[in-house]
Amino acid sequence: MGKRVLTIGKIRGLQSTTSSEGVFNVLAFDHRQSFIKTLNPDDPAAVSYSDVAEAKRQVIESLAPYSSAVLLDPLYGAAQGIASGALPGTVGLLVSVEKTGYSGAPSARLTEMIPNWNIEKIKRMGADGVKLLIYYHPDAGELTRRQEELTKQMIVECKRVDIAFFLEPVCYSIDPAIDKNSPQFAQERPGLILEIVRRLGDLNPDVLKLEFPIDVNHNQDEKQWFEACRNVSKVSPCPWAVLSAGVNFDVFTRQVEVACKSGASGYIAGRAVWKEGIPLSDKERIKWLDSVAMKRLNTLNEIAVQHAVPWMDYYHFENIAAYKDWYKSYAED
Repeated sequence: MGKRVLTIGKIRGLQSTTSSEGVFNVLAFDHRQSFIKTLNPDDPAAVSYSDVAEAKRQVIESLAPYSSAVLLDPLYGAAQGIASGALPGTVGLLVSVEKTGYSGAPSARLTEMIPNWNIEKIKRMGADGVKLLIYYHPDAGELTRRQEELTKQMIVECKRVDIAFFLEPVCYSIDPAIDKNSPQFAQERPGLILEIVRRLGDLNPDVLKLEFPIDVNHNQDEKQWFEACRNVSKVSPCPWAVLSAGVNFDVFTRQVEVACKSGASGYIAGRAVWKEGIPLSDKERIKWLDSVAMKRLNTLNEIAVQHAVPWMDYYHFENIAAYKDWYKSYAED
């Protein structure tokens, strides 16, 4: 497969969301309902909008300086992080476009968009990239087709406004009798992730945000971890970053090292970095973030920068002579 040529806006978006080495050291923090439950596990309904926005501001302010970019939601984090000054101008910004959760049954999941929110607005607010999460199974029939059509629609819109597109496909079981966390699904997972990368990679996302291809709760053989990650890198037409998916930090550290040594271009980490600090009081939370969570990010950054494949390796870059008079037709499609 030949390497794609990126447009100027997409190049700039990937430059702005990676380290100087071209590696994704991204803090994932677009969580909404799960974050509210973490803030007050005993009574989530008692959590106010200002409670959520302030807690998010604290996390962004403490951890953004140690990240190449931060992934935020428009409800509580994106504009709020900018307006409060918590998100430094030197740190990239990714913004999610989908609703939290899904519609339909657990074995028949559909992604929905946030009402009154779209890619053009994400571009206008100054973000560097768009993130779309879709629940996806290649054998879900009409659901598969609808999720692919949604992805195509988002890719076309990102191309229109020239902004980088990060696609996060999350697998699930289409058999109600088989739980995603079961040993049976764990056996299917490596092949399923590979097929997802093949199918959705053909749609030309700019970056894939992927689950680790092995369920480490059922398989502790790191040789198989390496093999599965190398297989992902072989079939992926674009850079991919491994997501934390709620695993504990020690496990995620191992996953990041294996993934990056096997061809990944970095990580996009959420709960593995910050989850234990969220239920604490404001003062204790900030103290925990500035010590424990900060050290976690630095550890992940060291691993990624040492071992990850720069995103530039996945793309072809034209000679600058090719850009003569480029501005005359730019963004006219």
